[in-house]
This record gives sequence, C-alpha cells and structure tokens, in this order.
Amino acid sequence: MAEDPTPGRAVRGLHEEANPRHRLRVEHDPHTLLVHLSDEDGAGWTTIAVDRATRRWEVGQTRRQSDAACEAYDRLYDGGPGR
Repeated sequence: MAEDPTPGRAVRGLHEEANPRHRLRVEHDPHTLLVHLSDEDGAGWTTIAVDRATRRWEVGQTRRQSDAACEAYDRLYDGGPGR
C-alpha cells in the first residue's frame, strides 16, 4: 500500500536538506491520510494513519515503510484501540 500508490491516491514527499535519509511522505485518498516519517538515520519508519471522516488515528512503527503503513491502517480500521 505505501510503496505502490494506487490510482486516486495522492503522494507527496520531503526530505531534510542536510540529511536526505530523514524523510517525510504523505499519502491520501478520500478516506485516509497516511503520514510516513523516517528515522533520523533512515533505518526505520513511523506511520500515522488518520481516518478523514472521524479524525481517529493510529500509529505503526517498523523497519519498512510499507509494513508501518499496514500496521497503522489495520489498527485504525480493524479494531485497534482508537485515539
């Protein structure tokens, strides 16, 4: 999901000028906003998934961006604790 954008999903990315391995990536579609933050050394990712209608959110953290996105998304829509 996070690695291969699907049609209708907008993707934007930024990186720190002095440290290009420190990145921020944002994806969104009509239902969900995903904010991906790389670790300072680029070795892992934190993803925040936000339901656009309710503003509920969940977080996933792993070494791979796509895994962090799936973790956050699954928690948000598959009965995670909710925030």
